[in-house]
Amino acid sequence: MKTIHTRFGEVEYDPSNVIHFPDGLIGLDQLKRFLVIPNKKQGPLFWIQSIDDPAFAFVVTDPTNFFLDYVVLPDDKEREKLGIDPQGTCFVLAIVSVLENKDITLNLSGPILYAPETNRAMQVILEDSCYDTRTPLPKVETK
Repeated sequence: MKTIHTRFGEVEYDPSNVIHFPDGLIGLDQLKRFLVIPNKKQGPLFWIQSIDDPAFAFVVTDPTNFFLDYVVLPDDKEREKLGIDPQGTCFVLAIVSVLENKDITLNLSGPILYAPETNRAMQVILEDSCYDTRTPLPKVETK
């Protein structure tokens, strides 16, 4: 077991549970190793904590919790980078932002592909996407 000091306090982790981003994140290519930190509150959000820079963490979610028709499938090159074959499992995650006005948005044009079999992940940019880096959550109609 190893330990890092983060905004969550001292976090002990098993190196075999580290998620590897071989290319880092877009704009943060030096950050390659991350941990999943569950959210204290029940719900669809969880934290991804950098091991390379313990001051850096962000919230992610499965975007299909909010956008049922959102589908991103890795291409052959992405599957190769993730170390999975065409039948391998790949989850799609979206980075969550909370704006100053407290609106919540998801980065649906730059999702994260995660292969649990290999503990590898990568952020991709969707070309010609109808989604935005700050796609607002759908409004819930109340009656």
